[in-house]
Amino acid sequence: MTPEQNKTAEKMTSVKAAWDKAPAGPKKDAALRHYEAAEKANTAKNDAETNKELDAASEKLS
Repeated sequence: MTPEQNKTAEKMTSVKAAWDKAPAGPKKDAALRHYEAAEKANTAKNDAETNKELDAASEKLS
């Protein structure tokens, strides 16, 4: 893995942990949609899109 991929993997883990701790509600649901989009982008090896979706998910959780 490249350093960029390692950062992305760490970010995914961090966002998932934050999502797991978040209370149920519309913000958590919105964050899940972004996280799932990030997973799909990550599978396609699109780091830019993955990070964009992870940032959006983080924003929804804050």
